[in-house]
Amino acid sequence: MDETTPPEHLNPLQRFGRDVRQVRLARKLTQKHLGKATGYSEGYVSKVESGTMLPRPSEKFAKGCDTVFGTGELFAGLLRRIDEGDHPSWFVPYLNLERKASRILDYSANVVKGILQTDGYSRALFQGYFSREDEDAIEAKVAARLRRRDVFDLNTPPFLWSILHEACLRTIVGSAQVMAGQLEFLLAAAASPHIKLQVMPFSAGAPAASTRPFTVLRFPNSPTVLYTETRVGGRMHDSAQTVDAALDDYDLLRAHALSPDRSVTLIKTLLKEYRA
Repeated sequence: MDETTPPEHLNPLQRFGRDVRQVRLARKLTQKHLGKATGYSEGYVSKVESGTMLPRPSEKFAKGCDTVFGTGELFAGLLRRIDEGDHPSWFVPYLNLERKASRILDYSANVVKGILQTDGYSRALFQGYFSREDEDAIEAKVAARLRRRDVFDLNTPPFLWSILHEACLRTIVGSAQVMAGQLEFLLAAAASPHIKLQVMPFSAGAPAASTRPFTVLRFPNSPTVLYTETRVGGRMHDSAQTVDAALDDYDLLRAHALSPDRSVTLIKTLLKEYRA
């Protein structure tokens, strides 16, 4: 990144890096000092400042900069706005709540939940949804989706319980190779202490499986909320009656889904088919 480049010609990550560098120099700190203070390497700081840290600098780094520089929540806020800029406006309220949730209960009826998608899988989806967008716009959306996984790097990450209908695993998104990569990622996720996966098999029948995906977010000190989504946007629901009904539905889904161990077995079987 050329220091003479006008700010308006920089992309959001380059502007973030430029701001970090300017404040670091004003505080008379070296990249090595900043890296050590934030828990990262000198090379990491260099990539951040050059705008080449992909998919983007971590939330931990941004908060560390605020602590070291004494800038309140300036850099953490800048990072959040980068994230929000790559998501549709109607999704931002959910995104902000997802970061704060202690438990995420999700039912996916036809595609894998965004926070569990691989880059290949999400890229194939975006290329289908936004066929008129250019490659850079698609890649920005993919990077933003992958950044949602950062919540699992927090000191107190949320616990994600995800129920995937078998249709999510059998519907080929992109290619068999893309699906193999996606299923490999799901198997790795299922081994995490912060993630529980179940599969709703076709054999469970229609009454046992809702046709509409939904997500319930629980918080340590705030009311539980329900999130639902359609092709044209998403909606948050916070009425106790609506949330309780969704929790009842989720209990029913868990009861009819395969156990976590049997779900892993099914995913492994399908993975072999995609690899064949």
